Amino acid sequence: MATSKSTAKAKRPAARHSIKAREPAPAYGTPNGALSFYSGLKAKERATIERALAILGRELREYEVFSSPDLVKSYLQLRMAGERFETFGALYLDSQNRAIAYETHFTGSLTKCFVHPREIVMAALAHRAAGVVLAHNHPSGNVQPSRNDEALTQTMKAALELVEVRMLDHVIVARGAALSMAEQGLI
Repeated sequence: MATSKSTAKAKRPAARHSIKAREPAPAYGTPNGALSFYSGLKAKERATIERALAILGRELREYEVFSSPDLVKSYLQLRMAGERFETFGALYLDSQNRAIAYETHFTGSLTKCFVHPREIVMAALAHRAAGVVLAHNHPSGNVQPSRNDEALTQTMKAALELVEVRMLDHVIVARGAALSMAEQGLI
């Protein structure tokens, strides 16, 4: 009997890596069904948090337009603020600023994450995105952009413009704070 229970668990489908606004499944699933920043919690506690994120995903789908930087910052804080290592992701939007997908593309160390613009451009084309909001976290808690962050933002903007995809913002996230580079006039 114990073997059949473990076999049944193994057959469960893995959680999605990205949001797909057109799918009926919960929108904000996490990679491999786990929240990396909650790894110290018990399985039951992690499951509760994942269910809460799934509910939030359905609510956001009803209002699927990201109409302000504050909505984007709130969503990205939920996604990234607790990560222990620097991660870089992108929120892909259609021409009406509705979420198509969110993907975490790169994970780095405590202070660095190497980003390849080509990967973001390819993903934007694959999602048929009209706009992109880039995002990365600062585990240190300081949301002020570094010179490297500013240079990367300009490089990404130029790369995306070549394929007619608008870069709407680059958001830096930390626990309890988020900074929109567009609001700061850095895009």
